[in-house]
Parts: sequence; structure tokens; C-alpha cells
Amino acid sequence: MSKVRTSAWTPDSWRSRPVLQMPQYPDAKALADVEAQLATFPPLVFAGEARNLKKALARVAAGEAFLLQGGDCAESFAEHGANNIRDFFRVLLQMAVVLTYAGALPVVKVGRIAGQFAKPRSSPTETINGVELPSYRGDIVNDFAFTAQARTPDPQRQLMAYRQSAATLNLLRAFATGGFANLGSVHQWMLGFLKDSPQSRRYKELADRISDALNFMRACGLDLESHPELRATDFYTSHEALLLGYEQAFTRVDSTTGDWYATSGHMIWIGDRTRQLDHGHVEYFRGIKNPIGLKCGPSLKP
Repeated sequence: MSKVRTSAWTPDSWRSRPVLQMPQYPDAKALADVEAQLATFPPLVFAGEARNLKKALARVAAGEAFLLQGGDCAESFAEHGANNIRDFFRVLLQMAVVLTYAGALPVVKVGRIAGQFAKPRSSPTETINGVELPSYRGDIVNDFAFTAQARTPDPQRQLMAYRQSAATLNLLRAFATGGFANLGSVHQWMLGFLKDSPQSRRYKELADRISDALNFMRACGLDLESHPELRATDFYTSHEALLLGYEQAFTRVDSTTGDWYATSGHMIWIGDRTRQLDHGHVEYFRGIKNPIGLKCGPSLKP
């Protein structure tokens, strides 16, 4: 087992450690310029939101709530659109209401979205028909097309990832608080292509029961509009923090506590390939106060 050093932490102290899964950019100055520009951008999330998620996860750990986390392996620039984001959010709402009804417990909803752009790879290169090129590492790094130009890591893609994350978060917040998540809209959360399936019929039965319960409460004189927990929901974002320069750019001091938070997402995690105790990723994570995940698997040796 590697020995863990306990030197003073700073947002860039990871740079003195070995790092894995980091792309080799051909122009170091261009990369540094982009990271400096990102450091001037507004945060994507706020420290208070991350603290709220940590409190919610404490309730999950105590058996007082469920955690529902879902999303794509990696987000795509090409597939970014309002309909895709809406349908993703709709699926999470549908799953959450089923869990809440069946388990009689609240559900903490966390999406792998608005930041899940980087991909770990088993090999730094890929060979097709005798041609060897850098592996595709996610849209924040390079492009999926198998050409030398597309596969060359481009720091400008980090700016594109930020803008897409900001737009996605803006829409998700609107859905979560603007009426789409209203429990009275439970029938509208069914995806159209599932409407004739057995799962759809089972969900409709549950939605009918929820609607009947809401109607009963209204008949009893309860003003459901005065209960924000029925009209809106909390929704959090998460991603695997592979690109440490990007994460460092969004590591900010919380003015109310003086603690450091990663403001690129509410919860970030370390994956199988970057969890070596004396490497850069663990070093970065030890200094931030966000709720942190560790994705472990049997394939990685300590």
C-alpha cells in the first residue's frame, strides 16, 4: 500500500503528485490560458447546495431516505438539447415517485449530468486498420471521430463543456422549481414511447392513486399550493472529476465558512483508475468539502 503524505493542501497541490488519465495537450500555454479563463467564470453550483446534498446523504446513510443517481456514461456536445434534458429529468422524477410511494421515504435525486464529459480509458491510444491515434476521452477533451485532428486534445473544449453545463443546469433548475416537478403532474412524467408497455400501465395505476390522494386532501380543505414540497423538488448534479485542471479552476472558497468547494458540480467522485492514495486525484479531493464518491471495482489493484 502506498504511503499517504499529509503536506499542506492547496487547490493546485495535486500538480506535485503523479496523475493518471490526464490527456497530453500539445500546447501547454493554450491549456494554461483556458484554465485561467475558467477560473474567472461564475461557479456552476454553490457551496450551500453542496452542503444541502451532504445533509440529504446523511439521511440516506441513516436509512431515512433513498438515493437515486442516474445518467449517461458521458455527456455529448452533439446531443445537448432541451428535449433530451427534459426527458432525462422526467425519467428521474418517475423513478423517484415510485420509490417514494413504495418505500414511504423521501428520495434524494442526483443526476450524472451538467459535467459528466470526461471518460477514463484503458489505453492512451487506439489502433484501427493499422492507424494509431489518441483514445477518445470525452467531448471535454477531444472528438469521437477517428482522425488525427479530432483526437488531438483541445483545451477550448473545456469552455464548451462549461457553457453546456451552465445551460443544462439552468434548465434543470427551471424544471425542478418552475412547475414541471409538481406532484399534480405525475401523469405527465411518462415517456411517450412507453405508453403502451406493461410498465406504463403499472405506473399509470400508481399515478392514479397519487392523484386520488391529492384530490382527497383538497376535498378535506388542504391548500396543496401552500406546500412547496409538493410543487418543487431538489435536484443535484454529479460527475467523475478526471480533468483536474478544470476542477481546480472551479475550486472556490465559500465566503460563509472559509472552506474550499468544487463548484463544477454538487457531488464529484474518484473512479477506479484514479484512486491511488499518493496520486493527484486523491490529493485534490482531500481538500474539498463537497460530498465525494468513490467508484470501486475488482479490476484495480491498490
